[in-house]
Amino acid sequence: MTTPEPDRPASRTAALVCQGRAAADGRLGLGRFSDPVAVRLLRPDEQAVVEQVRAGRPPQGWTARTAYEAVRASAEVMAARTVAVDDAIRAHPSPQLVVLGAGLDDRAWRMPELDATEVWEVDHTASQRDKRDRLGALEPRARAVRFCAVDFARDDLAAALERSGHRRDVATTWLWEGVVPYLTSREIRATLQVVDRRSGQGSSLVVAYQAPSLRAAAGRRLAELLTRVGGRTAVTSGEPWRSLLAPRRVATVLTGAGFEVTSDEDLLTVARRLTPAPTGRVSLRSGRVAVARRAR
Repeated sequence: MTTPEPDRPASRTAALVCQGRAAADGRLGLGRFSDPVAVRLLRPDEQAVVEQVRAGRPPQGWTARTAYEAVRASAEVMAARTVAVDDAIRAHPSPQLVVLGAGLDDRAWRMPELDATEVWEVDHTASQRDKRDRLGALEPRARAVRFCAVDFARDDLAAALERSGHRRDVATTWLWEGVVPYLTSREIRATLQVVDRRSGQGSSLVVAYQAPSLRAAAGRRLAELLTRVGGRTAVTSGEPWRSLLAPRRVATVLTGAGFEVTSDEDLLTVARRLTPAPTGRVSLRSGRVAVARRAR
């Protein structure tokens, strides 16, 4: 049963991720990464920081420089992560794509490979409202896009998907990008139980997650502190990491949900295949993308 959702703002992390893709477009992962749609989803103030990063012009002032560095770091991570996820979606086509915790994901508006695919965007109400406002008149490239409002901590995901027309007897590609770290173990298990029950023959699951890393966690806390020192609220404020999982643990959890992991790479390995190659960020080492196929 879906319960009334408490007052909750749209995800600010989703905007930073979108800024990262916009800043990387045409600059990183040349020939492999492209996202001209991302900038169209940004507000003017968000676009301004992206343009500074693209031009390589660090602003003056502590607060502005902190925002600049956050977007610059996001660009390197998102170029690699987007390439890994896009490649997995292309390699595992299906009639249905469910984006769990969609945020400002723009694949339904960007990827021509989805022209025969129905896409379900699952996220909480405030983020979906914000996204639809940002989309404006932008037309999707996917065959159809269905917005499915769900709070993973409170709502019945299976019932929401059923009401929105998702078919459990048809193959589905499930995309869970950058959401797992923000969920509790209970929420992860509950979501995977639904994925298990609603995955037809030939389904696949793509999970972008965060492995344990003391340096990455310390860097995140430092960035939050520096932002507060500058008199601003950190983008990640109110969106704490709750679940950092080692690859072996991810394989165990996905196996329990009826999926067999076919690949699991860290983002630094992915990034080193791109041009230009990154200098090597801690966040690239701890970020990973696992791809799994329906095993039963």
